Amino acid sequence: MIHVTLPDGAVKVLPSGSTPMDVAMSISEGLARNVISAKVNETTVETTTPITTDAKVTLFTFDNEDGKKAFWHSSAHILAQALEKLYPGVKLTIGPAIENGFYYDVDSPTPIREEDFKKIEDTFLECAREKADFIMRSVSKTDALAKYKSEGNEYKIELIENLNDGEITFCDHSNFTDLCRGGHIPNTGIVKAFKVMNVAGAYWRADQTKNQLTRVYGISFPKQKMLDEYLDLLEQAKQRDHRKIGKELELFTFSNKVGQGLPMWLPKGAMLRERLEQLLKKAQLKAGYLPVITPHIGAKDLYVTSGHYEKYGADSFQPILTPHEGETFLLKPMNCPHHCEIYKSTPRSYKDLPIRFAEFGTVYRYEQSGELHGLTRVRSFTQDDAHLFCRPDQVEDEFKKVIDLVLYVFKALGFENYTAQISLRDPENKTKYIGSDENWIKAERAIVKAANEKGLKTVVELGEAAFYGPKLDFMVKDALGRSWQLGTIQVDYNLPERFELEYKGNDNEMHRPVMIHRAPFGSMERFVAVLIEHCAGKFPLWLTPEQVAILPISEKYNENAEKLLNLLNNYEIRGFVDDRNEKIGRKIRDTELKKVPFMLVLGEKEVENNTVSVRKHGEGDMGTFKIEEFANIINEEIKKNLVNN
Repeated sequence: MIHVTLPDGAVKVLPSGSTPMDVAMSISEGLARNVISAKVNETTVETTTPITTDAKVTLFTFDNEDGKKAFWHSSAHILAQALEKLYPGVKLTIGPAIENGFYYDVDSPTPIREEDFKKIEDTFLECAREKADFIMRSVSKTDALAKYKSEGNEYKIELIENLNDGEITFCDHSNFTDLCRGGHIPNTGIVKAFKVMNVAGAYWRADQTKNQLTRVYGISFPKQKMLDEYLDLLEQAKQRDHRKIGKELELFTFSNKVGQGLPMWLPKGAMLRERLEQLLKKAQLKAGYLPVITPHIGAKDLYVTSGHYEKYGADSFQPILTPHEGETFLLKPMNCPHHCEIYKSTPRSYKDLPIRFAEFGTVYRYEQSGELHGLTRVRSFTQDDAHLFCRPDQVEDEFKKVIDLVLYVFKALGFENYTAQISLRDPENKTKYIGSDENWIKAERAIVKAANEKGLKTVVELGEAAFYGPKLDFMVKDALGRSWQLGTIQVDYNLPERFELEYKGNDNEMHRPVMIHRAPFGSMERFVAVLIEHCAGKFPLWLTPEQVAILPISEKYNENAEKLLNLLNNYEIRGFVDDRNEKIGRKIRDTELKKVPFMLVLGEKEVENNTVSVRKHGEGDMGTFKIEEFANIINEEIKKNLVNN
């Protein structure tokens, strides 16, 4: 008999050789009907995999991220089977699951075009309806190479040559076989719906010197209804695309002459961004943060010391050479090395700590042109950075205060659905990180403890830590249920060592401070992009660039409208006058499209009575108000929103 421990701590005693499906059946038949994959200890396996020793077992349905991964990985095999049927001579390479769906890269002698999507989908579903079991088997390196040499598939041969005997497995289903590590659903029949999303070019192993392949993207679901809902969500996402709305609302722009990935903020966008910054600056001031400003460049040695050059130098903007021989600068990739030098600029005592330096600092990363995407992936962006230098006994308390600050920002902007991801280093590959095991353990424990004490909903992700320390990343879901990584907090024992930072303790000895990195917004550019898509451009009233549009019904009242705008400015209400020679109906429609929260219609009756006819975006006519009454409505709504945060 073996002891199977479930995630809730419950233990099942089952015969040796029992499978994850047997475990599911021992719990309930209903669960067994929905289980599609499992994890035994730390390895994702099929539900038919025998368990021969005591083990920790986690069962996955399609509702779990790991379940989706197995589902989409299995679907990639079905897609490859369909492509082999449709395109004789096609060479298969790799087909992983991705965040939404999967892809398969192929070398096809026949071009795969958009007009082929329907026949690919039909063939895929024909294959799925065979209800063929996914069966894993071990293969010797000799036999594996022989198979793909006979097929002339140099891509699979290259993959196998980098593997050792004993670690090569094939997955069979129906009459199809593929090189695979495992982690599949029970059979193809579980896949009920499929759609080809796109085809694109992709270099083999992302190497531009190698062959260009065709990447076929797809997504699949266990129910047609789920696919229909997903496609509807995509259509909504198109309408909320921050690039589309940003252009319509005149928030930002790009220019090839300025350079790819270098956003320029237009007046309305700059004002919106300024208000976001002021929200955080006021909160930081109350929390004891000190503003600092650092240059946009730094000497190369600065980033060599910090470790950034070693980790990112090859993929960053190239060094800047000056007329002085041997003098080399870099565009600033991070603010933290500069803040370390500010800390080091004067002697520090234990009485001075914690010290909190804050800066909205612009940094530069050379993202590949194919990865640039509006404001979400750019080459120049501003971080709402702060670095806290504290004593070891202050770390936990400071960390919890930063959590409060992040949650304050989220609440003010309507982000209510979030998970705190505890991002730890990969225990199997510590070479990616700097610093001692002792410091990493202390930092990881501090984050876990603080997150638990604040009652955050958390998940743990191995291998997602920064190279210098673990992180608490806030994964925020927007109005469409999409997840975005926004705010981040990091505990760092390593940069203080690299920069030899010190403070004098109450024992008159020199000690090393601990550093906390934090950015509630993360990147201002990315945050604004997510905010635009979350609220579809209908920003909170306190934040929106233009709160009021004044619409005179004819040119006769344009002067009155300007006077009204000046009066509203005295109440700190932002707006504009639409003085075009257009009918009032057209002005109202155009203002609705601009998502201006309030419209004030001004005609003879309103001028005589010193009133305004008010319309609210998306709701229509609110009635007639005295100007002071309307000003109070707006300011009370703003006050209510911000005071509650």
